[in-house]
Amino acid sequence: MDSQIIIRTEEADDKTQVHALNAASLGQAEAELVDRLRASDAFIPALSFVATMQGQIVGYLLFTKITIGDEKHGSLALAPLGVLPTFQKRGIGKQLMHHGLEAARALGFGSIVVLGHAAYYAKFGFEPASRWRIQCPFPLDNDDVFRAIELIPGALDSVSGVVHYDKAFTEM
Repeated sequence: MDSQIIIRTEEADDKTQVHALNAASLGQAEAELVDRLRASDAFIPALSFVATMQGQIVGYLLFTKITIGDEKHGSLALAPLGVLPTFQKRGIGKQLMHHGLEAARALGFGSIVVLGHAAYYAKFGFEPASRWRIQCPFPLDNDDVFRAIELIPGALDSVSGVVHYDKAFTEM
């Protein structure tokens, strides 16, 4: 059995499988968020990735445009990263992350924020966003889950304030 994982940019024909994957791995709300983000100005087709195994989509990663602070500093949001439950714990998310971070850097983006598992994202270099005085617009019980990474050293040195997500994040 060939278990090679192939990571590629999402194609139009992938939407149904990606929706099902996100619903199964992250819940229906997250699947619908991705559908809304695809239709938004924040969507960057070159930063929407699928992981496939034997032709089946088993993982998904999306970065979308955001701004930070009153100066509207451009950055990216990571949301979501999902892997089908039966394919988790095989390094697929890790491969998607490494591929996505490199692709974002290659496109000239200097930073990324994520709202998620602190210990998981720390493995990739994400640090508490509070280090740069970057604030989440959503109420949090634990600020440590709101994290950021500089893809270009110093990219966040003069950046602070509240993250401005696309309205797709707050529509239900």
